[in-house]
Amino acid sequence: MGFGDLKSASGLKVLNDFLSDRSYIEGFVPSQADVAVFEVLSAPPPADLCHALRWYNHIRSYQGQKGSLPGVKKALGQYGPAGVADTTSGSAPAASKDDDDDDDIDLFGSDEEEDAEAAKLKEQRLAEYAAKKAKKPALIAKSSLLLDVKPWDDETDMAKLEECVRSIELDGLVWGQSKLVPVGYGIKKLQISCVVEDDKVGTDILEEKITAFEDHVQSMDVAAFNKI
Repeated sequence: MGFGDLKSASGLKVLNDFLSDRSYIEGFVPSQADVAVFEVLSAPPPADLCHALRWYNHIRSYQGQKGSLPGVKKALGQYGPAGVADTTSGSAPAASKDDDDDDDIDLFGSDEEEDAEAAKLKEQRLAEYAAKKAKKPALIAKSSLLLDVKPWDDETDMAKLEECVRSIELDGLVWGQSKLVPVGYGIKKLQISCVVEDDKVGTDILEEKITAFEDHVQSMDVAAFNKI
C-alpha cells in the first residue's frame, strides 16, 4: 500500500484518484491517518487535482486539533491503494524504543541522571495535566454553509426542488432559511443555508445527496463557508 512519491506530481495524482470517492484517508471522520499523509505535503495540491485539494483544505482546518484526532499514526506505506508502494523521500519509519526515550528527554529537558524526586514530580504533573484534560469537554466544530442549487431550466418546479433538498436528513445537519435568486432568462436558483458538524457532514456528501435529485437539480455550489 502507499501513494508512491507524495512529493511528486505522480504521487499527488494517486492521492487524488484515491480520494475521488472518499472524504478521508481512512473511515468517515478525520483521523491520524489524514494527519500522517497531510504532514508529508509541503504545499496544497494543484487546482486540477480537485479531490486532493478539497481533502487538503478540509484537514488543514483541523491543524489546531490534530493531536486530538482519533486513531494511531502509522507509516505512509500502510495507507492508500493496494499495489502502490510508498516511495516518498524522507518518510520516517516507526520510532524505536531508543528513539522514544530520546524524545522524552528532549520533551522535558531533563538531565541524563534525573534523581528520583524530580522524576516523581514530573509524573505527578503529567497525571494532573491528564486529569485536567480529561475533564475538559470536547469542542464540536461546526460550519455555516450557504448553498446555491441550480435547476435545469425555467420550467423546473422550484418548490419541489426545495422540498427534495430539505428531505435530506443527516446526523449533524440542520437546514436554515432559503430564497429564490434570479440568474437570468427567467431561471431562478435556490439559495439555502445550513449548519453542519464538521466531523459528520462534508460539502462533498451534501453535493452527492443534492445532485442525486437529477430530475430537478442541475448542480450545487458552495456560495459561502464560515466556521462557527
